[in-house]
Amino acid sequence: MKIALDVDGVLADVIKSWLIHSNSIRPHISIEQITNWDFWKKFKINRYDFYEELNLCWKDWHSIPTVEDNLSKTTQNLSNLGQVDILTARALSTNSFVKNWLELHDITYQNYVSVIDGKMKADLDYDIFIDDSPINAIKFLEHKKNVFLYSQPWNQHISDPRIKRISTLSEAIEQLKL
Repeated sequence: MKIALDVDGVLADVIKSWLIHSNSIRPHISIEQITNWDFWKKFKINRYDFYEELNLCWKDWHSIPTVEDNLSKTTQNLSNLGQVDILTARALSTNSFVKNWLELHDITYQNYVSVIDGKMKADLDYDIFIDDSPINAIKFLEHKKNVFLYSQPWNQHISDPRIKRISTLSEAIEQLKL
C-alpha cells in the first residue's frame, strides 16, 4: 500500500505560526475565524501575500508546532502498513526547511515528493491520500482515489460519504487495519 501524507495542516501546524506573523502586521485574526480554505479572501489578504507569508514562516521551521503529539511514533506505525511518502504542495524554496522540520520531529517516511499545486497530487500513484485540503479531497474523489480528510476548521463543509474523515493519524491507522 502506498500512502501519501500531507505536511501543512496534517503534520505541521503552520497556520498557528502564520497567525502569529499575521497578527503582528494586520488586525487580529483568531483560529476560530479561519473556516474556509481560502479564508484570506474574507480578510482582504492578497493570495500571493498569504503564500509568501507562509513561506516566511517555514524559514523559521524550528518554531512550527506539530498538529498532534507523538507524530514520530504515529508515523512509524503508519509506515508499518505500507510505504509512506510525504506529498506536499509548496514553493521549492521551502522544501529544505520542511525536510529539516520532518527530521527534527523524527517523522518516518520513505520519499519526499513536492508538487507546485495541490491539485496535482491527485495525478500521482498512491492508494491512500491523507490531506486536509477540501479542494484536494474533491480532486482525489474525481480521480477515484481513497482519501482520509484530516479534520480542520477549513474543511468542515465537506461531507461526501466516500471521504473518510479523521481527527488524528491514529484514526487513519485503525481504519487502514480493517
